[in-house]
Amino acid sequence: MKKISIYVLFLFTASILMSGCGKAKISKTAEDDVVPVKVMKVTLGDVSKSLEYVGNVKGQDEAIVYPKVSGKIIEKVKEEGARVAKGDVIAYIDRDEVGLKFEKAPVESPLGGIICCVYVDKGSSVTVETPIALIADMVKAEINLDVPEGYLPKILTGQKAIIEVDAYPGEEFIGKVIRISPMVDLQTRTAPIEITIDNKDLRLQSGMFAKVELIIEAHRSHPAILKESVIGRVAPMYVYVIEDGRASLRKVALGIRKGAYVEVLEGLSEGDSVVIMGQQKLRDGAQVAAEE
Repeated sequence: MKKISIYVLFLFTASILMSGCGKAKISKTAEDDVVPVKVMKVTLGDVSKSLEYVGNVKGQDEAIVYPKVSGKIIEKVKEEGARVAKGDVIAYIDRDEVGLKFEKAPVESPLGGIICCVYVDKGSSVTVETPIALIADMVKAEINLDVPEGYLPKILTGQKAIIEVDAYPGEEFIGKVIRISPMVDLQTRTAPIEITIDNKDLRLQSGMFAKVELIIEAHRSHPAILKESVIGRVAPMYVYVIEDGRASLRKVALGIRKGAYVEVLEGLSEGDSVVIMGQQKLRDGAQVAAEE
């Protein structure tokens, strides 16, 4: 009888100890529920939607020079890169026609500008259909683009264009749309537009490769957040906002996406702390350890 009482006491004691261990384990799990996250403060900024194209720089006025007579180039007066005025002689031709008194014929520039290219050498035989040189007036540079018809209503004459060229990395040149074709190409469903850039310092040269950005929509002083903070790819979309050390799931309406950021139309205000890393482990109301 005594042995049975001792055995019952042992079981009772073991039960208490096991119960105590269970409580300790639950308490440890509660501590582990604190989720480390990285957050950012919502700030106000300017956001814009734009179209991006590539094109080639050329002079607003360009002309290929042709000779008026056939013969051989006997003298080159101007070389590539030289500035010329309208009427300046670029080269002379020996007409080399039997029965004619020798008299060299000038090849004259039809406009003022820079000689971008000379296509012939001294001694070359030419006809009235042989191109001699390319002249470009580069005081104003020009870029021509073909824009899809769906975007044409958002492009206006006078609209700003931001241009970058590989020759000047990180530098922006500002141009404007001066002409929009009233006709859409039936095959490509695009319409040509013309952009000009002031180029009095002649830094832009004919033939340069250019990246063009046309801003078609802009909003000022709107909340913006990093794209990776958004949960979901289609509406409804959500973000986690930190309030009093806990995560709060909040529905948001988004607008323009630009680079790494996206505009917030509804759901957030300036100064809100939004989770940008670690939200995969969160649930609504979870306790967090936030780091900016």
